[in-house]
Amino acid sequence: MSELGLFPLNLVLLPGEQAPLHIFEPRYRELIGECLEDDEEFGLVLADDDGIREIGTRAGVIEVLERFDDGQLNVVVEGRERFRLVELTEGRAFQTAEVVDIDDVGEDPTDAELEQCLAAYDRVVKAAEAELEDIDFDADSIAFQIAARVDFGTEVKQGLLELQSERERVLRLAPMLNQAADAVRRDREIRERASGNGRVEPL
Repeated sequence: MSELGLFPLNLVLLPGEQAPLHIFEPRYRELIGECLEDDEEFGLVLADDDGIREIGTRAGVIEVLERFDDGQLNVVVEGRERFRLVELTEGRAFQTAEVVDIDDVGEDPTDAELEQCLAAYDRVVKAAEAELEDIDFDADSIAFQIAARVDFGTEVKQGLLELQSERERVLRLAPMLNQAADAVRRDREIRERASGNGRVEPL
């Protein structure tokens, strides 16, 4: 168990995922400043109307994009190990907590299950006509990589983050990816039809 500085946001950062952050509040400028100075990690946790979630992700600053004269920062952070909040602690300007790291304990997906998930992901990419980075098949979790590339929203990402089985994540993702591919394709077809008959899409 260790104490970790927390950065609660309406954001879920998956292991291996990178995201830009604009740091403007003094307490979080202090937190990120210490992480940069000491090459340490902080804890990024989803915070919304339901409060701070129990499962979060250790995050490291991998690039400082811009420093402003008033101390604000634009940075890029990367998700690393997951952790579970044990107890919130006090004494700093920013929120801190005692945490324990968590690992997967469940089964790996079968080859067939993984192929179905990858095929569904490929359908989304083709339907969106997107150019995305290739999947790293040597990484710990293919599911996290896919979920980082498709915007399912914070609740879905948080649910995947909390699962301690790659097989469960793959099985949960596959049908959502198929639904997303169908939705993207329908949306494109509607826009193409609208642009071809002189009608304007409603706002």
